[in-house]
Amino acid sequence: MVLEIFQVLWFILIAVLFIGFFFLEGYDYGVLILLPFLGKGDRERRIVIESIGPFWEGNEVWLVTAGGALFATFPGWYATMFSTFYLPLFLILVALILRVVAFEFRGKLSNPKWRTRWDFGLFLGSLIPALLWGVAFSNMLKGLPIDSNFNYTGGFFNLLTPACLLTGIVGLLFFIYHGGVFLMIRTVGDLYDKSKKAAIITGGLTIIFAVILVFYGLFAFSARVNLIALGCAVILALLLIASLVLVVLGRPGLAFLMNLLGVFFGVAAWFAAMFPNVMISSTTSANNLTIFNASSNLHSLIVITIVTVILLPIILLYQGWCYKTFMGKITGEKLHY
Repeated sequence: MVLEIFQVLWFILIAVLFIGFFFLEGYDYGVLILLPFLGKGDRERRIVIESIGPFWEGNEVWLVTAGGALFATFPGWYATMFSTFYLPLFLILVALILRVVAFEFRGKLSNPKWRTRWDFGLFLGSLIPALLWGVAFSNMLKGLPIDSNFNYTGGFFNLLTPACLLTGIVGLLFFIYHGGVFLMIRTVGDLYDKSKKAAIITGGLTIIFAVILVFYGLFAFSARVNLIALGCAVILALLLIASLVLVVLGRPGLAFLMNLLGVFFGVAAWFAAMFPNVMISSTTSANNLTIFNASSNLHSLIVITIVTVILLPIILLYQGWCYKTFMGKITGEKLHY
């Protein structure tokens, strides 16, 4: 009984970590995908990059924490997921490395061609993971060919179904919209106006494609739909509409809050649809990985819980201080990138 409580608890905590990651890293992705379209000239591009400059490294901590927690608490889930999505996760890793290198190298020379090439690295390094996260998570929900040893028996193209690609596109559009809203909070003047226009366009596209996904998803993911997941999906849709209305009214701060709630209910819908499974086998339900057969033992779960109780508040306090210190409008007087 105690073991089951910790297993459920950590299923919820993994969801919380991914909420933090998709909300914070999500606007990073969006800002840098918008970089070549909004930043006309080196000064504007530097302002766009500066908007996330103090935050992006801290935002990536959520992915590292989520991956480490997954390995420690659900090693069976971690092993099967990483072997199943080996190529997509490898591409995400390469993209994230490219982003880091581009951040560090673009300002080393003032040559316009040099900076333009690294700006493309920032764009590509954000576009790839923004698309692939949705593809990966929707595949886990749809179900994958997993044998009795919990090994993936399909190929790469098994992952590229229409429903999963559509989910990836919806996720990509949302991240771009989320980044546009963040840029509205951080910029002024012409760049603010362009950010608002980009947010309105991508926000509208997000809602349109999300509606298509809901109707198509009821068919593609019908076996996983339950009342909690459906209720969370409906709330998510309403929050997206409210967020877009607030953007149109010029209230990006409130729109950003709506996006936070939207990420919360979006991730909650996925975890509610999966529970108690973590990897679903399309071969037979007997091969499903669940929170019960994929978890660590009780001792390990207790230890990682104690470590989390100590360290997570420190991470939250640091990030809170970081946002309190550096958040505000960028006038372009002092640019570091």
